[in-house]
Amino acid sequence: MRRVVAALSALLLLLGACTTSTVGTASPSSSSSSSAVTSAPDEGLPGPGVPKVETPIDIGRFKQAPCDSLTPSQVSELLGTGVTPKAELNAPGGPSCSFHPPQVTQAAVLVIFNNVDDRGLTGVYQAQYSFFLPLKPVDGYPVAAYGLTDERTSRGGCQIAVGTSDKQTVDIGVTQSEENIGHKDPCEAARGVASYVLSNLRGVK
Repeated sequence: MRRVVAALSALLLLLGACTTSTVGTASPSSSSSSSAVTSAPDEGLPGPGVPKVETPIDIGRFKQAPCDSLTPSQVSELLGTGVTPKAELNAPGGPSCSFHPPQVTQAAVLVIFNNVDDRGLTGVYQAQYSFFLPLKPVDGYPVAAYGLTDERTSRGGCQIAVGTSDKQTVDIGVTQSEENIGHKDPCEAARGVASYVLSNLRGVK
């Protein structure tokens, strides 16, 4: 899981050197038709104190097309126009897609379909990160912010893991534009992105 932190931090730092615009505050989208899947309980998961994912989602298709995790209109709302999504199917943390505007400032969004392990949020809870903060669920799915450091006020950054099953997470990294640092909570911005992503995941037939 620490490889995911490194991948998120390194990529968002790189994007911060060459992007601009404002990360909007995403409003939770309405629930789409669900493609939730059922599975037998996995022994030992979730671990002690880790919230259970009651309605697992099949995210397999999105591992092949990670940029489908956000629609063009959602990307425009979050980051403005002119954004060209960039997919990395073989990224260290798992298939990912980065979204950043072409101007010059640091606003960016990164979505990773984590394949570091098959322990879901249990891996995040037990990793003993320097920064770890359970957040309110998004559309009923458990969420935790994590990182090697707390970058919320220093860089306007936040990385969250969203449990899509007891064995899998989708990880979302957000870096705010400079004008929003200290004024808006980047972890709440990441939760807004997560609401869109979850709606799109569940909307797949």
